[in-house]
Amino acid sequence: MSQEKNEIGAWIEAARPKTLPASLSPVLLGCALAYRDGVFQPVPAVLCLWVALLAQIASNFANDYFDFKKGADTEDRLGPERAVASGWISPGAMLIATFLTLGLACLLGLMLLFYGGWELLWVGMAIAIAVLAYSAGPFPLAYNGLGDVCVLLFYGVIPVCFTYYVQAGTFSLLSVLLSVSLGLLSTNILVVNNYRDYEQDKIAAKRTTIVLFGKTFGRYFYLLNGIIALLIIIPLLFVAPSWQIALFALFFVLFLSTWKEMGKYTGKELNQTLGKTARNVLIFAVLLSLLLLL
Repeated sequence: MSQEKNEIGAWIEAARPKTLPASLSPVLLGCALAYRDGVFQPVPAVLCLWVALLAQIASNFANDYFDFKKGADTEDRLGPERAVASGWISPGAMLIATFLTLGLACLLGLMLLFYGGWELLWVGMAIAIAVLAYSAGPFPLAYNGLGDVCVLLFYGVIPVCFTYYVQAGTFSLLSVLLSVSLGLLSTNILVVNNYRDYEQDKIAAKRTTIVLFGKTFGRYFYLLNGIIALLIIIPLLFVAPSWQIALFALFFVLFLSTWKEMGKYTGKELNQTLGKTARNVLIFAVLLSLLLLL
């Protein structure tokens, strides 16, 4: 049985704050790119941050609701307790909160049209659809092996590139490359999550890439994502001072240490690995931003 939790604590838990660096990091990187190019604008930067955070919270609320409805969240759940499955929040309240949070993200997103033009409307629609289609609808993406692609796009490519775009009015090759680098590391948050839930996901017919290809694949997929992410930024390190190169070397050691936990821990022990992976994403974004700015 899940322990009782007060209402505020339940909503905070449902928002899954430990995973929120995944939405903060790409906006930070996009702003660093804009500042480097002399086009930084604080108002659209702040709007991008709030849109990203609210969209992720809405996605977390939606996953809480729809995974419960699909039977993917049970008493045997290994991950952090879910609010609906634990009885802290009713399914109806969670569904309402999902649409209210997503609606607020869309409202703030509309303000970005003043900076990026009407074409951003299509981007906003794609984000809103992805929030719901990730775990709901006739073809839920997370249940059909497409969760990793979604994370790469919506926690890497799209937020970095469009945070830059609404300030600069254009894209840059560097923003695209760095968005992929950061997106690959963000994907590892989902990899750990799905690696931990392998058995439960199989029972619930949730065909994640780990269920489709196995746990050994999951461990080396995590490692490969990190290696590629670092390889992408190597050209920037050629002209970096030695102390920044040393910081990225230390980051790689930290990354390897986190990766090794996947072969050491099982079940709920992997929740700490999940938190460390999200932490690593933020550290990488900060290091990259410093590399661009200094």
